[in-house]
This record gives sequence, C-alpha cells and structure tokens, in this order.
Amino acid sequence: MNKVKIVTDSTVDMTPEELEYYDITMVPLSIYIDGETFLDKVEIEQEEFLKRMNQSNELPKSSQPAAGTFVEVYNELGKDGSEIISIHMTGGMSGTVRSAESAASMSESKVTVFDSKFISKAMSFQVIEAAKMAKEGKAVAEIIDRLEHIKKQSSLIIVIETLDNLVKGGRIGKVSAFIGSLLHIKPIALLADGVLSPVSKARSQSQVVKFIIKKFKEDTQGKKISGIGFVHANGFEIADKVRNAIADLTGYQDIKIEGTTAVVSTHTGEGAMAIMYYWD
Repeated sequence: MNKVKIVTDSTVDMTPEELEYYDITMVPLSIYIDGETFLDKVEIEQEEFLKRMNQSNELPKSSQPAAGTFVEVYNELGKDGSEIISIHMTGGMSGTVRSAESAASMSESKVTVFDSKFISKAMSFQVIEAAKMAKEGKAVAEIIDRLEHIKKQSSLIIVIETLDNLVKGGRIGKVSAFIGSLLHIKPIALLADGVLSPVSKARSQSQVVKFIIKKFKEDTQGKKISGIGFVHANGFEIADKVRNAIADLTGYQDIKIEGTTAVVSTHTGEGAMAIMYYWD
C-alpha cells in the first residue's frame, strides 16, 4: 500500500515543532501590507504584523499560494509513489482550495484536495487526525471519511474586540464603528459551512463568556469532547477567561492559548480571540 502524505496551509495555526512531529508539509499564504509582501509564518510573525497593521490606513491583503507552488510540493512529495491529501482553509474565505485543486489536476502525483471549511485550530483537528491515520497506514478514502466526520462535529466561535478592520475592509462605516466603540460592542461570530456569520453582540467580557459557555454546552452535551483550542490576536485576557470557564465546566486543565497567523488576524483585527472544539 502506498504511503499517504499530508499537506496544509499556513492558516492551520500549528507550531513548526508540531508540523515536524506529524510530518506535515505546510504551504504558506502571502500577506501584502504597506507595499511589501511576506510569506505568512515564514517571513512575518504575529507581533510585527499586528504593529504594522495598526499603523496602516489600509487593510492588509492575503493571497493564496500559486498553483505552481502546490504543483512543486505535490510532485516532490509524490515522487516515491506516495499519495497526498491536501487539507486547506475554507473556500468561503480564500481561493487556496481552488489553487490546490488546479495544482492537483496538473501534478504527476495522486492528490486529493479537501476543503476543511474551517481555519486555525479547527482546521488543525482535521490535519492532525489525517497525519495520525496516515502514519497508521490508513487509506485515503478512510482518512477522508474521518475528516468529513470531524468537519460536521466542529465549532468555531470568534469574538472581535475592535471594529477597525471592518471599517478598513469597507464592511461597516466609520459612524457605525464609532457608535459600536462607544457602546463597547464586541461582535461574536460563528464559522459555519465555511462562512463567518455574526450571531450575537456582547458589551462585556462576562457576556462573552456566558454566550460561549451556553453554545459549548449545546454542542457537546452528552458527547465526548475530542479537542479544544484557543487562538488570539493580542486578545489573551478574554481568551484566558473563557479557557478558565471551559476548564471549570469540563475538567480539562491543559488547554493551550496560542497566537494566530497574520492571515487570520487580517480578518479579525487586534484583540480578537477564538475558541474551537470538536466532539464525537
């Protein structure tokens, strides 16, 4: 049976050590800011990016890897006869999946492209599971079936602290943002079916915690929690409060909070945090 190798992109929010441990190949997206282009997680890290983003009048732009980049990766990984599963951020927010699909049709290797419908740690749940199954010698079809299961039973809740990026992106006007800031409104959104959709507004961190705990209970009542992850863009304080509430509820104590990628920070703005989890 041919070996299966796993490819993903830089929005997965995994450390270099994790990628190496699970033998996962990460292809970076690009970030354009103030006339310069950087490879996400390769040439720019979160701290520098957030500083630049706050000083810029325009919203940074991200772009998917070129199909040619994917072709090179696929051909190299598959030259020993290995099959490839390429798992990527939701096609509802990026053209990365389309680029990977185009590359797969041109590659000399046998490649299956999978739209995770998620980003960040929620995507990493799928990527890590695929890598574990690949190491166990599971076939591509069996791995894909498992990924579909995880995808259906995952949740991503994001809390946005500042409306600045929504203004820069033209999604709301300055007056609306000003009023929102006066009222201390923190939009809460879910990433569902690959698209980010607003579901609530909170005016305090306690309201944020209350909403998330309620949604978490609804999703996981009577089920086995298989993974929980937090990421933030200089939003550690609120992430930590939610983490403590989740730990009190579940008994989980070793829940990490990590900084997110520049690509995700572009969509959320500074101060944002997200909780992601899945269940069986």
